[in-house]
Amino acid sequence: MTPGRRALRIDVVSRRIAPASILHAFYQQHPGIELDVVTLINADAASALAEVNAGTLDATFRSLRDSARKVPSGLRSARVIDDRHELLVGPRHPLAKAKTVTLAELADHPIWMPGVTDPEPAGYYHDLAKTFGLTIDTIGPSFGIEALLAEIADSTRLATFHGEGSRYLWPESYDLRRIPVVRPTPVYPLSVIWRADNPHPVLANFLKYLHTRYQATAGEDVWAPDWAR
Repeated sequence: MTPGRRALRIDVVSRRIAPASILHAFYQQHPGIELDVVTLINADAASALAEVNAGTLDATFRSLRDSARKVPSGLRSARVIDDRHELLVGPRHPLAKAKTVTLAELADHPIWMPGVTDPEPAGYYHDLAKTFGLTIDTIGPSFGIEALLAEIADSTRLATFHGEGSRYLWPESYDLRRIPVVRPTPVYPLSVIWRADNPHPVLANFLKYLHTRYQATAGEDVWAPDWAR
């Protein structure tokens, strides 16, 4: 089937994170388009880029930490999402009543992110921890976001990072607190990658939407690793 006669296929990695929320917002503005939402949550960046290069996908979202210099020549990329970090804690955590928290204050509080094994996010959190002297523990098995939230809610010391654009639900009884991280605000940078010669008409509109949105939401006093700039 030729482009324009099939649904636009976009890899959002996971339906719970910022790319999925942004794609949903785009769809709400263009409800008549045919859209295929793909989640390659267990695929590394190189595999996702290969899918785009082969035409199996029209676009994907990746941080490109380890792939910035390996993007195939026929592809294009643009940084279009800075997902701001928030601290997620339970009601008995020492920072539970804080309205904001600085990275300097977090140096005394370990951040727990079990199961972050993908090289791109794991590398990002390594860079963040090294730059600001944080303790970010990614060791240990992940039993799913529901189990993580339950343990955070019941703990007096556990905390985790939560993307501003992520969509997680938990019981009201957990009383979890989402606290903005400031001075500076760390952001997880995501680029959209697409094939330069892809003629799909909806793709062009989506790319324009992403660029316009990013120009409107990009803020000052944020931290992103050097490889993202």
